[in-house]
Amino acid sequence: MPEKKTKFIVILGSIMSGLGKGIITSSIAKLLQARGFNVVPIKFDGYLNVDCGTMNPFRHGEVFVLDDGTEVDMDFGTYERFLNRSLSGECSITGGKLFQRIIEKERKGEYLGRDVQFIPHLTNEINNWVKKVGKDSDADIVLIEVGGTVGDLENGYFIEAMRQLHLERNNMAFVQLTYIPSLSAGEQKTKPTVKEEDKPLLQPPRGMRFRRSNSQHGL
Repeated sequence: MPEKKTKFIVILGSIMSGLGKGIITSSIAKLLQARGFNVVPIKFDGYLNVDCGTMNPFRHGEVFVLDDGTEVDMDFGTYERFLNRSLSGECSITGGKLFQRIIEKERKGEYLGRDVQFIPHLTNEINNWVKKVGKDSDADIVLIEVGGTVGDLENGYFIEAMRQLHLERNNMAFVQLTYIPSLSAGEQKTKPTVKEEDKPLLQPPRGMRFRRSNSQHGL
């Protein structure tokens, strides 16, 4: 039997965080699940903490504890409620976990004396991780939410890994959630979003955009 070719959807934010990427991710996952697909969400946080239990709750939010005891981002509570399933700690990736794995492998000599770099060693680690989650879950589709925004320095290497995964598999979609500011009622400014929307990965047909605004007049 040929190996299942899991598809990936990457959810990114721009302009500012806290716009609801977790709700977007959960909603897309639920719609796909309702169509009969086996879906699994992954959340990446660029912080160098190994798990969310040691992150600042004021800045990052409260911790959600999975059934296996892993302390994760509170978006996992939304994922589990929408999908009505328990998730494993492997679905939570942090910058700290990634760098810890890289250092442990380097100390064990697994890189055979090579100069360990962000590319290819760190990006390969990321891509192997997300592919393994999909394989272990027998997922048709893996949704990957990238915490923060595309402009955050700590997210750069992860987004690069997603770009490489797209070139390798060519079965990915990218979703962008952005904010449309309003200077006054009915006067919305779209130029702040243009720079990020011009990125090739966010262009149709592989890219999809959701825009949020506080304006009562809508978009």
